[in-house]
Amino acid sequence: MRSPRRCSRNGCPRQAVATLTYVYNESTAVVGPLAAFAEPHTYDLCEQHARSLTAPRGWDVVRHEGEFEPPPPTTDDLVALAEAVREAARPAPPRPPEDPQSRPQAQPPHQQGRRGHLRVIPPNH
Repeated sequence: MRSPRRCSRNGCPRQAVATLTYVYNESTAVVGPLAAFAEPHTYDLCEQHARSLTAPRGWDVVRHEGEFEPPPPTTDDLVALAEAVREAARPAPPRPPEDPQSRPQAQPPHQQGRRGHLRVIPPNH
């Protein structure tokens, strides 16, 4: 499951509930409900920073007047969570008895492998 988006302000650990967008040609800062997706040139803000934002001198601030609420989980989040739970609950396949004469050799770098719930994916050459 994706972790919730966090406030863009340095050092702020709170969950984002609003999105700040600057409209440079109109000298306006717009603070509205959290956008569906994080976009370049926008900033996610927690409620405290969304309510206390000030703009540079000569700029206007257009602020959402309703409540800022965290977004509900999306279907993608729920599907990802269900898949993670299924993967964790899946029993590990039985290991064949190890022959002392045939010790496994180290895998060469960039070979695809799997360990537990993690996968190593080779880089494209």
